[in-house]
Amino acid sequence: MMLKDEANLPRAQLDADYTARATVNEADFARIMQQYQALSDKAHHLPNPRAGIEFCGETGLQLDLFGTEPGQLRPVLVFIHGGYWRALSRGQSAFAAPMLAEHGIACAVPDYRLAPAVGITEIIADCRRAVAFLWQNAASLGIDRNRIVVTGSSAGGHLAAAVAQPGWQAALGLPDQPLYGCLPVSGLFELAPLAASHVQDWMQFTDAELAQSPMRHLPLGLKGALALAAGKGEAAGFHRQSEAYADLTGWPLARIDGRNHFDVILDLARAETELGQCLLGLFD
Repeated sequence: MMLKDEANLPRAQLDADYTARATVNEADFARIMQQYQALSDKAHHLPNPRAGIEFCGETGLQLDLFGTEPGQLRPVLVFIHGGYWRALSRGQSAFAAPMLAEHGIACAVPDYRLAPAVGITEIIADCRRAVAFLWQNAASLGIDRNRIVVTGSSAGGHLAAAVAQPGWQAALGLPDQPLYGCLPVSGLFELAPLAASHVQDWMQFTDAELAQSPMRHLPLGLKGALALAAGKGEAAGFHRQSEAYADLTGWPLARIDGRNHFDVILDLARAETELGQCLLGLFD
């Protein structure tokens, strides 16, 4: 069965397969969210943090930039947060910045507008504008626009893939592929099954938006890899999504043992982890 045909599965199965919260208890979830915040707060103690950089005058959206060094143009990771397109912010999403700074890599963490106030079209546009801003202002920001890697977890994994896909770049004055690499973690690459699940209650995907699923518009000309939590640590739908996208792109897929849907991304905070090594390898 093709992934988009999973929309024909029973609603109850899709709800179960795409309910990541069912994979962790409430205490563990609260603890992980506290780790997001505590580790992200540490990023603001790095030398030369730049918080609240407005990247879109139309929306007033901002990003935080960490790990730059005066007189240098450093590679940069763009981290796009998850939260099923309706939760979290850049404030809880800078946990990779200290590790990256130790390796001479900057980290940019943008906000985007959240559902249900806006739909997926606007959310994707926000993330693309953030990347366009970084590329177009790279020299003044202290980053190397030829070494931009994008990552994100869950909904952020979808958005990272949406930034990597072709067809939008020229309208924002970018080359066909402004990215150097992409690392979606536990991402969502075909939205049709989501539109047939409880997620539709707050996303209200249109047919035109489903047609723009990353699975149907594969990226070209960049290094890529995927990752997700292994076994019972990850909901079944997320496994199918990453496996199908890996099959189509040919990108390597890492299954991270001992992690769940929410804490797997915290491995980006440590260079010695499999996920940390995967990320650093994309900058080689």
